Amino acid sequence: MAYKVEIVPRSEREVLIAKRLESSTEKGEPIYDFRGEVYTPSVISIPIDVPIYRLENCRTFSAQQSEIATHGHPADHFSKGQEKSSVQAEQHEILKVLAKRGTGSVTPIIDVLRKDGQRETILISSTGVVVNGNRRLCAMRELYRGSDGSVDERFSHVKCSVLPPDTSADEIDDIEADLQARPQTKLDYDWIGDAQLIRRQVNKGRTSKQVADRLRRSKNEIENVLQALDEADLYLSEWAGKPGQYELVSADGEQIFADIPKQIARKSPTLQNASRAIAWSLFDNRESIEGRVYRLNAAFGKLAPQVLETMAEELDLSTDNSVSDEDTDDDFALEIDSDESNVDYQPIIDALKNEETKDDAVQVLIDASESAIERDKGLKSEKAALKALSQANAKILGIDVNMAGKDTLPAMKKQAESIRNALKKIEDKIEARLEGLSESGNTGGKGES
Repeated sequence: MAYKVEIVPRSEREVLIAKRLESSTEKGEPIYDFRGEVYTPSVISIPIDVPIYRLENCRTFSAQQSEIATHGHPADHFSKGQEKSSVQAEQHEILKVLAKRGTGSVTPIIDVLRKDGQRETILISSTGVVVNGNRRLCAMRELYRGSDGSVDERFSHVKCSVLPPDTSADEIDDIEADLQARPQTKLDYDWIGDAQLIRRQVNKGRTSKQVADRLRRSKNEIENVLQALDEADLYLSEWAGKPGQYELVSADGEQIFADIPKQIARKSPTLQNASRAIAWSLFDNRESIEGRVYRLNAAFGKLAPQVLETMAEELDLSTDNSVSDEDTDDDFALEIDSDESNVDYQPIIDALKNEETKDDAVQVLIDASESAIERDKGLKSEKAALKALSQANAKILGIDVNMAGKDTLPAMKKQAESIRNALKKIEDKIEARLEGLSESGNTGGKGES
């Protein structure tokens, strides 16, 4: 029979933990910057069924929100379900997935425990709530009672470091944040959980700089993470129609949702909305795009107007929002201060969102994005030679012969002769190109095919 979560009442947990602490002589790992100093907790051993999972856990935030959205639970389903066996059982299932998850370089925690047993204590409150080690507790419970009914007695009890009885919820949040600052811990969080932890710190009234210092990161990184989370929230609610279902964006959405604010900055609100629609559509259809979706960032960035213009032409959609003289009265109906008052991208946005037109519109979008980027690369290539010459000219003009060491003068003279010869060859090629273009009547573009 597999492990079944059944909560030991809080009063019983507190009494048991307090009694074990009275006789404890073992000390755990120090907790740094706890109330301005280092706190070294006592270690106890308690039955495996005594601790309970901490449900306000940023590591499981994405999965919790998806559970809430999928099953129609109230928003506080997990935050208020700390002492409910049914909600603890749901958290166990979420943690079980994480405990079995690994990467090419990281072994799943359940496999490590199966091989080595418990090597590190888990950190709990005086009421038995797990502050750090939720996945490990879940894995040990799974190993203690296997689905085939087997029992591994190594995991009948769990060793715990215990926080002081008066530890506040804010202090527990800070401990989680401090643990997150460790490089090896950060790998365990998806980007949504990491962002939620940061948002929780900011919501306490702390500045971005204060949060950055606590997490040992830069202020810009903290602000970028929060912006990315805001963009993900906007996408889920306004575009996908699935608010809170963070698992839709947690796996591979970090890059594009972090890039969107940078790409649409300083655009008009009208163009920002259309640019977001481009980005969201590309993200939705990332499996149809060759390579990484963020290589098309320019399509919703600087090249968005060109992409939208191409889409309007291909889909035969009007983006002209100008108002004729017949439709206006003597008051100033037009937005005089808007550079794009005559452009309406809503028909394109609607085409990308409407189920009947979406497939065709998305294919046109992908093609238009690829084409715009290729054209932009071509223009850059055309100007590359001129740019190189300009840079070389600037460097040469900056040379001060009077400051050169006398021993370098002969070598400098040889370099100058070499540059003169190279420039003569370049001039000859330019003359030949100009003559050829003049004879063919082509005075612009890339020249001969």
